[in-house]
Amino acid sequence: MIKIGIIGGAGYTAGELIRLLLNHPDAEIVFVNSSSNAGNRITSVHTGLFGETELRFSHSIPLNEIDLLFCCTAHGDTRKFMESHVLPEKLKVIDLSTDYRIASPDHQFVYGLPELNRRATCAARYTANPGCFATCIQLAVLPLAKHLMLTDDVHVQAITGSTGAGVKPSETSHFSWRNDNISVYKPFTHQHLDEIRQGLARLQHSFGSEIWFIPLRGSFSRGIFATVYTRCRVGLDELLKIYEEYYDDHSFTFVTDRSPDLKQVVNTNKCLLHLHKQGDMLLVTSVIDNLLKGASGQAVHNMNLMFNLEETVGLHLKPSAF
Repeated sequence: MIKIGIIGGAGYTAGELIRLLLNHPDAEIVFVNSSSNAGNRITSVHTGLFGETELRFSHSIPLNEIDLLFCCTAHGDTRKFMESHVLPEKLKVIDLSTDYRIASPDHQFVYGLPELNRRATCAARYTANPGCFATCIQLAVLPLAKHLMLTDDVHVQAITGSTGAGVKPSETSHFSWRNDNISVYKPFTHQHLDEIRQGLARLQHSFGSEIWFIPLRGSFSRGIFATVYTRCRVGLDELLKIYEEYYDDHSFTFVTDRSPDLKQVVNTNKCLLHLHKQGDMLLVTSVIDNLLKGASGQAVHNMNLMFNLEETVGLHLKPSAF
């Protein structure tokens, strides 16, 4: 049984993580830390877990009692935690923030996108969980990078649900503003671009094309719907073979012959990909649940790899029938 601690336990990703771990046959949650909620029942914040757990938020962080620490902290806080604590030698860490996603000699974190870096994740002590947009977009083009086919600019438009902005209320997550609305934010400058470039260059060292990324806020709570297009002279039949071969031994990413929609992936750890050609232009549609495949589901996937478990354990999740 893997004994687990969670810090930053009050956010959306932590709530989804707790839900997954409560139903994971090889996981035991020892503590969920939240200084602002210490002593309160977890269900007072994550109300959807009512009836599933009697756990309370903890003020303490007993690292010597656990095998794995999940950091669901705000961006910047995991690094502060790592620098201010002495971690037990055998303790493993999965960080869901942005702090360690970019490779550097200053840290030992492995970038935990299983479809890109599964072998390294299996051997990792510290894993940096990818960003939600970065996951969705990289999965759309990794097979092209593997075959050195990314030779032109990559154009991306991706719309995300309101949970992508986190649990803390803001002007652009307020229901009255977000409902029946759509807006652009951080065009061409989104913080996930660096890790996307890093991932593609890992497979295609020569990759130096521009990635023109337009993120949008959507009028729904969860999910990412991304359309990615670039020039590619290879025929559709050959591209389908390349994609199906790349993802053949991966458990959660699938190539579909019909254009996907969000309802097929919400509440699952799946990514669905669809390819379309028009002349020399290739369009790849990629859809995921931002809180699962884009965050907590992928974190549990990484946990399974790091502890030598079958990688789908605890992640047999199904979408709504409607």
